[in-house]
Amino acid sequence: MGDIVIAIDGFSGTGKSSTAKKVASALGYTYIDSGAMYRCVARYFIDHQIDFEEEEEVIVALDEILISFRFNKALNASEILLNGQIMDHQIRLPEINEIVSQIAAQPLIRKKLVNRQQALGLHKSMVMDGRDIGTVVFPDAALKIFMTADLDIRTKRRHEELEGQGIQVTSEEIKKNLASRDRLDTTRIDSPLIKAADAIALDSSYLTFDGQVKEIIDLANKIIYEG
Repeated sequence: MGDIVIAIDGFSGTGKSSTAKKVASALGYTYIDSGAMYRCVARYFIDHQIDFEEEEEVIVALDEILISFRFNKALNASEILLNGQIMDHQIRLPEINEIVSQIAAQPLIRKKLVNRQQALGLHKSMVMDGRDIGTVVFPDAALKIFMTADLDIRTKRRHEELEGQGIQVTSEEIKKNLASRDRLDTTRIDSPLIKAADAIALDSSYLTFDGQVKEIIDLANKIIYEG
């Protein structure tokens, strides 16, 4: 069958981004973090005081936003750039977490970014994670994964992640934010977070990181080599 597109969707804090990144690396595929693209838009909107509910402002701003990806050999990792500037810590701050789901719920913004995401997948050999990859961006993806995990476990993971970055946020604040994002993501009118009919559910609550990566790689290899 050759190289394929792997779509990994799921809730915040399920480990889908780190899992997708590792899967891509193991298969020699390109990794695209669709969520980071929305985070870059949120970063730009905050920095340039763009009101995401004002259509004319949004149209102008989106034309000024260039989001690109590149592989850093020294770090052995994929990097995302916003108008030529590497974005990492700047798009993972609590202020971004607070508004990214609202940004992603705007139909105009989603349409623009979905078009860009689809263009990135034309050559296959790619793993992309997000919330509507298997349902909207790549409905014909050869392998679709839908990741879930218990809210308390996701809260604990996100708390440890932020602490490791030196960001001080209480567990209660994190849990409230995750629950709010779950609600926004699953109830938005445009491209809500839902499991595609042909997606394989993967509950990461009690799986080790290596375990969940292995499950996806095994599924991918079965499709690639056995069809």
